[in-house]
Amino acid sequence: MRVTVSRKAHFNAAHRLYRKDWTAEQNEAVFGKCNNPNFHGHNYELIVSVTGKINPETGYVMDIKDLADIIYEEVETQFDHKNLNLDVPEFQDLNPTAENIVVVIWNKIRKRIMAGNDLEVVLYETPRNFVTYKGE
Repeated sequence: MRVTVSRKAHFNAAHRLYRKDWTAEQNEAVFGKCNNPNFHGHNYELIVSVTGKINPETGYVMDIKDLADIIYEEVETQFDHKNLNLDVPEFQDLNPTAENIVVVIWNKIRKRIMAGNDLEVVLYETPRNFVTYKGE
């Protein structure tokens, strides 16, 4: 029997969507107001889910406190109140779209989740716009 445990978290961050190798006109046409040279911000919401077998000794798939600590260390401390383009090394040469952010977060958390357990990350950029990554 496999069960999914989930933890919600949030962080606030600024970013700018643009490509350094494109003209200002190309960036404006593709990214619009998200291409603001002075950046813009979001209150990101995050749901991290781990699916696996229940440990018969503990009754846990994984200790939710451990999952909370992983999210705090790998995401919140590194992304919260940061400019993703300027302050987060993973985005120095990677456009910080929601799609790219969720993959970066998944990769950071995945290395700390027990092998054999599945990981899914859902990232809300706004209450109505969100992306999901399962490592596929």
